[in-house]
Amino acid sequence: MTTTGTTDAETAAATDFAPLRLGRTEVWPPVVLAPMAGITNAPFRTLCQEQAESVTESRPAGLYVSEMITTRALVERDDKTMRLIRFAATERPRSIQLYGVDPDVLGRAVAMIVDEDLADHIDLNFGCPVPKVTRKGGGSALPYKRNLLRDILRAAVKNARHLPVTMKMRKGIDDDHLTYLDAGRIAQDEGITWVALHGRTAQQHYGGTADWSSIARLKEAVDVPVLGNGDIWDADDALRMLRETGCDGVVVGRGCLGRPWLFRDLVSIFEGSDHRARPTLREVTGVMRRHAELLGEWMGEEHGVTDFRKHVAWYTKGFSVGSEARRGLAMVGNLSQLDDLIATLHLDQPWPTGADGPRGRTAGGKKVVLPEGWLDDPECAVPPTEDAETDHSGG
Repeated sequence: MTTTGTTDAETAAATDFAPLRLGRTEVWPPVVLAPMAGITNAPFRTLCQEQAESVTESRPAGLYVSEMITTRALVERDDKTMRLIRFAATERPRSIQLYGVDPDVLGRAVAMIVDEDLADHIDLNFGCPVPKVTRKGGGSALPYKRNLLRDILRAAVKNARHLPVTMKMRKGIDDDHLTYLDAGRIAQDEGITWVALHGRTAQQHYGGTADWSSIARLKEAVDVPVLGNGDIWDADDALRMLRETGCDGVVVGRGCLGRPWLFRDLVSIFEGSDHRARPTLREVTGVMRRHAELLGEWMGEEHGVTDFRKHVAWYTKGFSVGSEARRGLAMVGNLSQLDDLIATLHLDQPWPTGADGPRGRTAGGKKVVLPEGWLDDPECAVPPTEDAETDHSGG
């Protein structure tokens, strides 16, 4: 893949940072793919991992987490959920993110994962800001209930036995209801391996700028490793976050949409290399073709190519593609059609400046929808209603 060099100040020596410890596994570089609904399925995780390992010559690099899995749907063996927890044969360690609001149900889900050897690592979601999750008291709403959070973490760690358990969260519900410092201390007390913090509140959603200073404050407040998340658009951002906040690793979400080679860059920068991927359109379409092919193998060609369509705008951002071709790519029905459309493009275009920077959702300033009376008693440990976990696997 076409690469370019950067300045020496934008590289890191391998000795500058330490690997993350995940049970018996070392995660190097200290980089984690964030769970994203409808995105981080096995094909996309495989694609990101392939890009990273193209630098390490197949040595494992980074950690790649599944889409959000609802604990109730898992213990009830919902068909869609059971498909979502399938891993590619090459994925090690296998990492599942769970969403749950009831300690008993979550404990049973974790026990099921251990007993049936479904994963090697469990991450818990306390960061999702979408209304269908927060209105039931889940995701980024839940840490406000400190005792409920403690009960959930305790159930997870107890039932995980030898498996490491981590958690991902936001700063809080809004600026008036910040929860991350208390939540981090509770996580430490209950044996959580590491905590990852997205430097935004639920109210901010994905708008504005992530508050990296909150990551630094959490790092000062707890002894367990802290991972930072938010506004990592390129490898240099990851290095800057670690140096500015003192955090132990980074979680990468929207920055890799249509750019799975970001993980190639991340391996390079942590290995001290100044090479960064700047693919031509020919190289980008090669990755697109590989992505669509992997999706087809995972869910059948027709469904896989249909699912691939949402990635087209991210992959082609900044390139001169033309409205007709772009429209055709977004409606492609099979791999043969994809090949034919790619062949019509001017494939020797260099990487465009307009392709760098933010991508994906950027909306912010949204009212956080909460259960009635949710803010009345932060000490309440009573789980939300039974339907709080319905239909949320994968987002």
